[in-house]
Amino acid sequence: MALTVAIQMDPIEKIDIGGDSTFALALEAQRRGHAMLYYGPRDLSFRDGKVTAHVRPLNVRAVKGDHFALGDGFVYDLSAADVVLMRQDPPFDMAYITATHILERIHPRTLVVNNPAEVRNAPEKLFVTEFAELIPPTLITSDLREIRAFRDEFKDIILKPLYGNGGAGVFRVKSDDENFGALMEMFTQFYREPVIVQRYLSDVRKGDKRIILVDGEFAGAINRVPASGEARSNMHVGGRPEATDLTAREKAICAAIGPALKKRGLIFTGIDVIGDYMTEINVTSPTGIHEVKRFGGADIAALVWDAIERKRK
Repeated sequence: MALTVAIQMDPIEKIDIGGDSTFALALEAQRRGHAMLYYGPRDLSFRDGKVTAHVRPLNVRAVKGDHFALGDGFVYDLSAADVVLMRQDPPFDMAYITATHILERIHPRTLVVNNPAEVRNAPEKLFVTEFAELIPPTLITSDLREIRAFRDEFKDIILKPLYGNGGAGVFRVKSDDENFGALMEMFTQFYREPVIVQRYLSDVRKGDKRIILVDGEFAGAINRVPASGEARSNMHVGGRPEATDLTAREKAICAAIGPALKKRGLIFTGIDVIGDYMTEINVTSPTGIHEVKRFGGADIAALVWDAIERKRK
């Protein structure tokens, strides 16, 4: 089955091919004989009921510093594509939301991965609250009084921007932290949205697991251990990846959320689990393909394309 695949992503010249999951998906698509077209979110247009993008034919190769070649650009009707991969990174802002509205006009005739309407309705730090029994104590608010009361109750908390990503703007705040007021001023000044506050989970010192599900089924996992003196486990801030297996609790979490992911058309998702608690469900641009495979796990790029091809049939 040869498909035409349009990939909406960040600038391809800037990616790290050793860690970028979009690049892994592109390599696997090319290996299967699919034709690829590349464009950025700002190349997307909607006019007179038609969704178009200024695209360029794409070829990829696993050669650092020489990992892609682009053909001449042209305007392309995205409804003619078999698949659109919406893979640009957050922030999950109005530009991102607008892109989901536009791509929704062609889905599912053109299969958009992940389903754009469900991506829009499932921002990672909000979607997770649908599974209240699986998450730590969590507060979403702009009300400083509520945040103070939450800190008074749990003593040790994590503050995050509600629509942030990659560990940016994540702070651990203890009960005696004199920077609390200044931090709240900063959040108020730089973010119009509420913040998300969670009880600090000491199990993060053992690692923050990224568990990948493909079409609602467990596909692979990697543990990310924070660097010394760091509360965040994200690998680009020094987190150390290591091989891992699922605990009984983590298997139960996957079983609980898998049917909801599949029903929503969220083919490629990544959840974050610390100890016994799920903290996020990543649906916008999940990562982890390279790391899972590097530690002997499944070829998740192949599993994703298997799922896509099944749906296109």
